[in-house]
Amino acid sequence: MKKVIFVCDGNNFSNGSFEFLKMLNENDSISVKGIFFDPIDFMQLIALSYNPSAEPFIKVKEEEKLSVKKSEEIFKDRCKAAGIRFTIHEEKSEWLADLFARETRFADLTIVSAQMFASEISDVEPNTFMAEALRIAECPIILVPETFKTIDRVIIAYDGKEESLFALKQFCNIMPRLTEMPTELVYIKEEDDDAIPDSELIKEYARLHFESLGVAKLHFDAKKFFSSWTAEKKNVLLVCGSYGRTAVSNLLKASFAENIIRDHLMPVFVAHNN
Repeated sequence: MKKVIFVCDGNNFSNGSFEFLKMLNENDSISVKGIFFDPIDFMQLIALSYNPSAEPFIKVKEEEKLSVKKSEEIFKDRCKAAGIRFTIHEEKSEWLADLFARETRFADLTIVSAQMFASEISDVEPNTFMAEALRIAECPIILVPETFKTIDRVIIAYDGKEESLFALKQFCNIMPRLTEMPTELVYIKEEDDDAIPDSELIKEYARLHFESLGVAKLHFDAKKFFSSWTAEKKNVLLVCGSYGRTAVSNLLKASFAENIIRDHLMPVFVAHNN
């Protein structure tokens, strides 16, 4: 049985993330822990207010607590209906980085809404909350679009580096049932030749873990064209490289993975490598 963290902020209950949770439970029984919080920095809210009274702060805080409670009730009802074993974290509703890091340390997977990742996003990076969540998480994270329904195919983004192979290994360990799906392992580089780093070794390893595997090299600029290439495919999950505690890799830059997350194209599995 796998332990999964389900993250929800305020009243933005993610239907897509919960559908993914249901799929996981159907494939392999899980125990899920819901963490519900309000990511608003209330002290900053007061500092920016022209009104010196504490009334606006108190009112907003009360409203946010009610919205968090509402999301918790939706989560409970849906878990019961789907037969999913669950618990809810009962501490404060404010975002606590240490709490999130500690909870993910003792979990196999964290599910986060891609919509939450991309809220208030700029053209170059995700919001500061999600940047912190990715940096401090101590287990793999999967970012799920609201449009999620099912998975029929897996795409593995391989770049020849140890991080992408680490992500592949974690994916196989955490979601072994999905390795039965048709899978494409792709190496992307804008050049003429068909060479793939450690080609024979990656094929040998991947074919032992995936029942139906194709390996290909795509000859284009991944940042510019990978999201449009994947957009043509339906019901796909993307596995991409890992990120570390001190550097969140290209996921926090204008990379192909972020473009896919921002455009809500498909679930994206990102490993964590300390």
